[in-house]
Amino acid sequence: MNYTYKDIWLINFPVMMSILIEQLINITDAIFLGHVGEVELGASAIAGIWYLAIYMLGFGFSLGLQVVVARRNGEQRYSETGKTFFQGLFFLSWLAVFLCLLSKLFSPIILSRLIASAEVYRAVIDYLDGRIWGLLFSFPFLALRSFLVGVTRTKALNMAALTAVVVNIPCNWLLIFHCGMGIAGAAIASSFAEACSLAVLAIHVLRKMDKRLYGLYWGFDKAVLRHVCQVSVWSMFHSFIGVASWLAFFVAIEHLGEMELAATNVIRSISTLFFVIVNSLAATTGSLVSNVLGAGQKEQVIPLCNRVVSLGYAIGFPLVVLALIFYRQIMGIYTESTVLVQIAHMPFIVMLLNYVFALSGYVYMNAVTGTGATRMTFIFQLITIVAYQIYLWSISVFSTSLSVYWTAEYLYVILLGMISVGYLKYKHY
Repeated sequence: MNYTYKDIWLINFPVMMSILIEQLINITDAIFLGHVGEVELGASAIAGIWYLAIYMLGFGFSLGLQVVVARRNGEQRYSETGKTFFQGLFFLSWLAVFLCLLSKLFSPIILSRLIASAEVYRAVIDYLDGRIWGLLFSFPFLALRSFLVGVTRTKALNMAALTAVVVNIPCNWLLIFHCGMGIAGAAIASSFAEACSLAVLAIHVLRKMDKRLYGLYWGFDKAVLRHVCQVSVWSMFHSFIGVASWLAFFVAIEHLGEMELAATNVIRSISTLFFVIVNSLAATTGSLVSNVLGAGQKEQVIPLCNRVVSLGYAIGFPLVVLALIFYRQIMGIYTESTVLVQIAHMPFIVMLLNYVFALSGYVYMNAVTGTGATRMTFIFQLITIVAYQIYLWSISVFSTSLSVYWTAEYLYVILLGMISVGYLKYKHY
């Protein structure tokens, strides 16, 4: 399996579109709420990261599920890919219900202790009350996406992504402005968009996939589920703590002031477009590495990763340049506040230049995940998170500059990439 640049792109593009679903929903929320007020814009940042931290538990499990499906596909044991998928679907569906109930009970208690502004806190809870139920749709969607990426049949993800965007934009306008629901309307619109994208993908799998070839029949297999859980549990933890560190970042910014928090949310929203490229290529890398190892071609792992990184630079660098040139026009989509635009300018540049390091860091880390060493990726993530938090705490003592806070991301991805490359080069797997 010698994947060319074209092969990688054709597999990756639908994955990129599917990841864009969740991120475009967040972008749309930020754009609409930016025209409601700075409090709502800032609150949607903390609420969105809080939701994303919970969501990443399911996303992390789906990465492990994808690795197992891809390994079976690479071994040409096609009927076991469907059996593996259904075990993942069962687990993720029950996990969604559990996390929804847990969040409703404990989110208000925890967030009331983290957020300094009473106005921001009320807006965050208003958003989460409608947004958290989106897990009931996004987690089964993740199971379907893991199956399709694992068997490298990813074209249907494009239609699912388009559906989410087409539904979310008019629903946001209708509920936020026409119905006067404000930030709560944005949350409901986002959850409904996820439900629609799930329906599109489920219909595709039921109608278009070869059920006999891929073993797509309902059934519970305890042994398969146990194996998937053993692989996935570590990717769940490392995905969760990765976003939990972002929550600590935003809570630190919230203590600087509401304008700084609003500016950071705009920067994060724009950075999402680059996050989509990085994470889609990283997720694709994990699947392709697993397929390559399933075919017994270990020597192809590092060259494959290098091709993925090169492709990512070719895609991302032109977008970085365009973002630098049209900074004010891009910011104008989110807000009309000249003060907010000025505050965000230098941190925006710092964020964009981090693409160079973030791409390679996440690609090589997910290559380690693709080898099945999910426990190692958790350990790597834990090491980098500790370093990240120490750095964040240190700069909070002597600096109130938003740009300096954003440099913490450099430390995180550079350290992650170095550890992952060392493992891939010197560890037998």
